Amino acid sequence: MQLLPDNLIELEYVLRMIIAVLLGFAIGTERKMRFKEAGMRTHAIVSAGACLFMLISKYGFSDMEGKYDGARLAAQVVSGIGFIGAGMIMYRKQAVHGLTTAAGVWITAGVGMAAGAGMYIVAASSTAIIIAAQCVMHINCKFFKNKHYVQLRVVFINKTDESDTVQRIFEVDRYVQLDAKKHGDDIVFSVLVRTDKEFDDKFILEVLQQHPFIQSIDRIDDEVN
Repeated sequence: MQLLPDNLIELEYVLRMIIAVLLGFAIGTERKMRFKEAGMRTHAIVSAGACLFMLISKYGFSDMEGKYDGARLAAQVVSGIGFIGAGMIMYRKQAVHGLTTAAGVWITAGVGMAAGAGMYIVAASSTAIIIAAQCVMHINCKFFKNKHYVQLRVVFINKTDESDTVQRIFEVDRYVQLDAKKHGDDIVFSVLVRTDKEFDDKFILEVLQQHPFIQSIDRIDDEVN
């Protein structure tokens, strides 16, 4: 059976969907390698969905010219993808997680829309730029790396200048939190120290051995800024 021109046009639309899926898959592969929440499937589906809505918006209402603005449907993709991105952003241990992944899903929708509009060079170039930017930002370079902050709970007996000694040991000029309790004739300080220095188990053991007035050192969590 010979294909009609309309069928050929729709086959081109299918080709755009395939391109959108492949580009979304490429972006998702980089995210998957970083063990992020949204991987290949999520990015591929987001890109394909955005492409489909763009196709419907641009070509699905051609018989209603002058009665309906098809661009309104495509515009809703930008708003709709925001709900998916919001679900990926979490606030945990005093830090925000998932912002980069959410932004990646958002721009992947843009790539899908570009493919649906037939802007193949723009879609492919955007994909290459996104992947390149993500890879560059993960280079082991101090300029690109975020600081890792460690929080330690230090409990010690303060009689004279022990508090100054603790600050000097952990290289901080103040405490995030300080609680003082009277225990017999002693004043026991429980302080929260926040620092970007790396203190391994050996260092903490040496501190406890060399400074008897320090009763305990507990690591609270890691925080990324």
